Amino acid sequence: MTSSDRIREPEQIQAEAGGNALPFLHLPPNDLFALRARRLERLADGHPLGEYLRLLAGVCRAQQRLIDQPPAHWAPDPQRLSQCIQHGLPPLSAETLAREDAWQVWLDALLFELPDSVSAPVQRAMTRLREADRGQRRAWAVSLLGGQYSGVPAALVPFLGAALQAAWSHGLLTLPSHDFKPGDSLSQCPACGSSAMAGVIRHRGKYNGLRYLVCSLCACEWHVVRVKCVYCEQSAALRYVSLEDDRAAVTKAPVRAEVCPTCNGYLKQVYLECEPDAEALSADLATLMLDMRLDEEGVHRRAPNLLFAPGGD
Repeated sequence: MTSSDRIREPEQIQAEAGGNALPFLHLPPNDLFALRARRLERLADGHPLGEYLRLLAGVCRAQQRLIDQPPAHWAPDPQRLSQCIQHGLPPLSAETLAREDAWQVWLDALLFELPDSVSAPVQRAMTRLREADRGQRRAWAVSLLGGQYSGVPAALVPFLGAALQAAWSHGLLTLPSHDFKPGDSLSQCPACGSSAMAGVIRHRGKYNGLRYLVCSLCACEWHVVRVKCVYCEQSAALRYVSLEDDRAAVTKAPVRAEVCPTCNGYLKQVYLECEPDAEALSADLATLMLDMRLDEEGVHRRAPNLLFAPGGD
């Protein structure tokens, strides 16, 4: 196959036709966490990790209650926001704001919202978070957002991560401006600088076939062309792997890992054409067996999911 015979991406076709510029950003819907909760509940039925998925569905419902009734307004001051936009920096920089304490109100509120009728290990984790001082919480948050899971007790990750997600998503949705610039890498969120959790391939209207990456923290979505590794930006010899490989064509699977031989990494892609109701975080958690399979092959996962602590760094 010659280069001229290769399948062109929708982005390329539109550019060649002189079409309007594609929208770079999509904001999460106001009911994002409710959508995630419903999806997790549905995926839990008959799933080997069903109990864990149902627990996280409850966490997502608590997140939604915080978004509906915020415990505090949380966003950068106007001067900082203006400077970030002027210099093309993420206005909700996780690296910076996690070291401040405003987000901790959201952690307290989330722990209050979570039900008492949970297992003893979950109760112990929640108690440990409630009793930790602000400095310890801050250190855990910085470690989690920096991908240093060894610095955070694994049992605390889903609840700490959920509070951070709620705070940052609220901040994103209440910003007066969303004139963000692309990050330093394709996988970096332009709003908060965090890493992408997964890609979503859209299937309707002018967005049909376009890939948007979903931030692991604030849930902002940004456009990145397909068939390109988001980590090393190479396109050669990418392959796609799914849990359905042994039963059906990988092209029919709703979740597929895009594996790059150049950097030996991968990112999961959610194909809405195959499953219109799919959602990135829940789809990622429901396909952890795919991560285990790729780990056995020696392929590295670089995408974080803040509601799950992997076995190592």
